[in-house]
Amino acid sequence: MFAVVEIGGRQYKVTPNEKIEVEKLPNEAGESLVFDKVLLISDEKGQDAQIGKPYLKGAKVEAKVVENFKGDKIIVHKFIAKKRYSKTKGHRQNYTRLEILEIKA
Repeated sequence: MFAVVEIGGRQYKVTPNEKIEVEKLPNEAGESLVFDKVLLISDEKGQDAQIGKPYLKGAKVEAKVVENFKGDKIIVHKFIAKKRYSKTKGHRQNYTRLEILEIKA
């Protein structure tokens, strides 16, 4: 069984006991979350699919926050030839790792 759920404005395909990384959520490690913006629930073969318009009523995905962490550093370098312009910046995005516990239709 899998589901397509909307978390933080993005859509993720999730299955039970799977760990996913989403943009940082304001929850601490160990907290439980319930996502009710479920777009689709289906079995593994895709035979019995329930599709929402836009969301399924009564469908929920339960998850647990495993950890909050920072991603890898991304280096951005701008350069303009013959103008003596060079600029370097770095960025590290904050993420939350979730463990999907259960999908309820």
